[in-house]
Amino acid sequence: MSDEDVSRETNERLGIYSALLEKWNPRINLVSRASLANHRIRHFADSAQLHDLAPHPVDHWADLGSGGGFPGLVIAILALDAGSPARVTLVESDVRKSAFLNTVIRETGVKATVVTGRIEAIPPLKADVLSARALADLTVLLGFADRHLKPGGTALFPKGVTWQDELRDAQSAWQFTSHVVKSKTEAGPVILRVRGISRV
Repeated sequence: MSDEDVSRETNERLGIYSALLEKWNPRINLVSRASLANHRIRHFADSAQLHDLAPHPVDHWADLGSGGGFPGLVIAILALDAGSPARVTLVESDVRKSAFLNTVIRETGVKATVVTGRIEAIPPLKADVLSARALADLTVLLGFADRHLKPGGTALFPKGVTWQDELRDAQSAWQFTSHVVKSKTEAGPVILRVRGISRV
């Protein structure tokens, strides 16, 4: 995601986010130190590509295990220009990371709500789109999606090079349809676009 791809206002918000990420990261380890130097590609652009894969317009987008805000906060920033999603919920169990997320929301003025709690314990979110990045294997993620996704909703799960193994394992426990999209930022990883989730 280059500066030319987004508006000046979005670039300003991403700049604020960058500065806060660099300030907070040494204290609470939001991203790996190695990826921090290249975070505009490794985290921002990697998250932004999920926005393009969603069935817009989206009313409610929920991001599970948001951590440093990827992809949920980037989605919320892009939504101010795109007009979709209308609202974003970020779920994070770590109180310190939730504090970071709320700080970025306040400083950038984006429309997002942080829910501090365990994914399996909070009330169903009834999201139209659900995302989770580097959180759990696909079998576990489908259980979360079954709880928090509206019927007919779409789940977007970035996955690394072992995605085929995860897909095969998940098919023994769940019925679903999946579409594989190659990552724009790395060779090997993919985004799985999943719908029609139900238990076997």
